[in-house]
Amino acid sequence: MTKVVGAAAAAIAAAAAILFGLHAADAAGRHAGGVRTVDVTIRYSHFSVSHLSFPAGTTVRFVIRNDDPIDHEFILGTRGIQQLMEHTKERLHTGSVPGQISVPAETTRTTTFTFGSPGGLLFGCHLPGHYRYGMRGGITVTR
Repeated sequence: MTKVVGAAAAAIAAAAAILFGLHAADAAGRHAGGVRTVDVTIRYSHFSVSHLSFPAGTTVRFVIRNDDPIDHEFILGTRGIQQLMEHTKERLHTGSVPGQISVPAETTRTTTFTFGSPGGLLFGCHLPGHYRYGMRGGITVTR
């Protein structure tokens, strides 16, 4: 009976990974020291995930791998932050702001973010034309 329940839990985790755009290892709970790790790959100017969901208070380490021959960035924040970044000339994000990192061509960078109040956030790349092209996604923060 325990093996059946375990198999059912694994199947549910895999289904959640597909529904929420997470890798199966992430849905199963890749945690280290209370920090959850989510891998995001950039390829053909698109993120490998389009929507994520986390409970409020969750700290997530985003590992962003840029497989493209051009630079990108990962900017996480409110709609206002996204609009600000879309209309600013700032193009180098060193990681000093949680959830904001530049990812040069064919490199991997990390950024860590702790999700606060329930609601919606967005992530995107604001290099010229990228956000408009569709290089963005959403995050739901639950209770």
